[in-house]
Amino acid sequence: MVQTLDEGGAVDPWRRRSRRGRRQMPLWQELPLLLVVAFCLAVLIRTFLLQAFFIPSGSMEDTLLVGDRVLVNKVVYDVRDPKRGEVVVFRGTDRWAPQVDEEPDPGFVGKLGRTVGDLVGVSRPGEKDFIKRVIGLPGDRVKCCDAQGRVTVNGTPLDETYVVRDSPLDIPPNPRECRSRRFEEVVVPPGQIFVMGDHRLVSQDARCQGPVPIENVVGRAFTVVWPSSRWNALSVPETFADVRGPAVAAPDAPPPVRPTPEGGVVLLLPLTAALWGSRAFRTVTSSRAT
Repeated sequence: MVQTLDEGGAVDPWRRRSRRGRRQMPLWQELPLLLVVAFCLAVLIRTFLLQAFFIPSGSMEDTLLVGDRVLVNKVVYDVRDPKRGEVVVFRGTDRWAPQVDEEPDPGFVGKLGRTVGDLVGVSRPGEKDFIKRVIGLPGDRVKCCDAQGRVTVNGTPLDETYVVRDSPLDIPPNPRECRSRRFEEVVVPPGQIFVMGDHRLVSQDARCQGPVPIENVVGRAFTVVWPSSRWNALSVPETFADVRGPAVAAPDAPPPVRPTPEGGVVLLLPLTAALWGSRAFRTVTSSRAT
């Protein structure tokens, strides 16, 4: 055992006492403290930075499967707006019908577990939580279809290789349901986005439920984190790089003057009268001067 000696060679009692005061906390006391700290950190991260979301339906297959968990960046849209092709989580408006069944009353214990899970971001989503892909931005003109059955944005067709099961073309478009692939041109309103699911046959999206306010967007889903066999980044498909921005209308300008015979006569008469008046004035003035 090594002892601390003072200058005279004696053992320093103060240092021995301070060493005793630095003894480690027992595990039964340290473990609850660590759990509380971890829980607080998880709540802070879930509230301000990142949140895990459970996929309850097949509207995004095969990009996302039922049971997948995705990680959502909740701060990215505080510094910029959403971009075409990104997968986003948002709160549906009153027009949007829920795509998950309402669960029966789980009782007090179930509600407590749901609350804790909601705080740390591992519970099932609510009825108004949706996940879709951004197709159109404010001002974009979105419609389907072109001659090859593709969705177009501002006249540019999308090669949507991520769409495995598309809606049929033979069903007539109906603004009240999303079963048809075809829909009339939609001009996305300011401050809103046009979103669609990757599994178009079952997805209830902006085709029949309308665009989504950007302020309702929770964040961008950027990776699949569970199960581990499906770890994958949710990148933006290359086809969206070819989409041009919406055409901006030119400011109002005065109509051009067209040289019609009638217009020529109208323009010529005032000019002739002015010249004649000027000449007459000079004649009268010169006669008075003489």
